[in-house]
Amino acid sequence: MQNEKSKEKIEAIGFQNVVVSGDTRFDRVATILERDNKVDFIAEFKNNQPTIVIGSSWPKDETLLAEYINQASESVKFIIAPHNIKEDQISSLKTQITKSTVLFSEKEQAGDLSNYNVFIIDTVGLLTKIYSYGTIAYVGGGFGNPGIHNILEPATFGIPILIGPNYSNFAEAVSLVQLGGCISISNYTELKQNFDRLLTDKAYFEEKSQICKSFIRDNKGATNSIMKIVSETV
Repeated sequence: MQNEKSKEKIEAIGFQNVVVSGDTRFDRVATILERDNKVDFIAEFKNNQPTIVIGSSWPKDETLLAEYINQASESVKFIIAPHNIKEDQISSLKTQITKSTVLFSEKEQAGDLSNYNVFIIDTVGLLTKIYSYGTIAYVGGGFGNPGIHNILEPATFGIPILIGPNYSNFAEAVSLVQLGGCISISNYTELKQNFDRLLTDKAYFEEKSQICKSFIRDNKGATNSIMKIVSETV
């Protein structure tokens, strides 16, 4: 089982030969750091400026985020990779944003990408690499059901994470919120306060970053544990 709570539940229904191995997802995301995560057009857009990466966002997330983006400093960049990339959804998101915005599908005709404040990724398959360029991450889904998307990918890069309030069904999110590397927000005021502090308080930012890195590092090893058990029982 992945944790002691799961072990107790399975034992309660009559299974006794139970071992806690850990969660193999930590091993998977840890290997991301060993890959080539370079994306040239993202580096061009970022232009060495603080960048907030918004991953797997839903409309309820985007309403709060657009308000923050519109009042944010021109020195802060935003990359948004929505969960839904249908044309009408992307159009709706773009119309909420008053800052200069470019879509992935427009980038070849957009000129110098560093001139834009917001980059909307209207395609799939890039988010993991994009997280490597982030200063802060917002992971969407937390204002709906069943809840948030994957927080482990940004955490492996040591990026402090903000999420919405619905995360109780995700053990890794519960743990990282308790540790302090991930911050749950419920409204715009909390979103703004936490983004602003992470962008301006270096010591606070570094503390959150180190918690995320340690969280991934300290939970690695499930794959080897499982293989060891299998090899000993075969």
